[in-house]
Amino acid sequence: MYNLTRRQVLPIGLEEAWSFFSSPKNLSKITPRDMGFDIQYISGGDKTYAGQIIAYKIKILPGIRTNWVTEITQVKELQHFIDEQRIGPYKLWHHQHHFKMTKEGVEMTDEVNYAIPFGLLGRFAHWLFVGRQVNTIFDYRYSALASHFCNINNKLSAQ
Repeated sequence: MYNLTRRQVLPIGLEEAWSFFSSPKNLSKITPRDMGFDIQYISGGDKTYAGQIIAYKIKILPGIRTNWVTEITQVKELQHFIDEQRIGPYKLWHHQHHFKMTKEGVEMTDEVNYAIPFGLLGRFAHWLFVGRQVNTIFDYRYSALASHFCNINNKLSAQ
């Protein structure tokens, strides 16, 4: 079992943060392009709710695409939601998204607990590239969010 936890303070309000993160369509804005992230299906519309199913295609290695299906298992509006893999490349994927208002803006915390299949071979793959790949995804997400929300705020202050 592996864990990744990232925190980021965004210079926005809680409602704006929730509106952005609770829309599955915004996932492509914060996912590295080289992953070939392509949403195939979103059940029940554009806003996150417990029981929602989201299906994507992603590139896990050069030339290798796979299906990834997640379910939103828990939602507490303006506070957190959890997605879990139902079909995909991991043995287990449990991703918590937490939101909390601070003096500087919204503190957004991603906590991912995941496991790789294939026993010893999976552990070797994690050491070789999977762990780095997961970190790269969240490094990209951090930069993309900082850029996205700073650009929005800069446009608003110029008006």
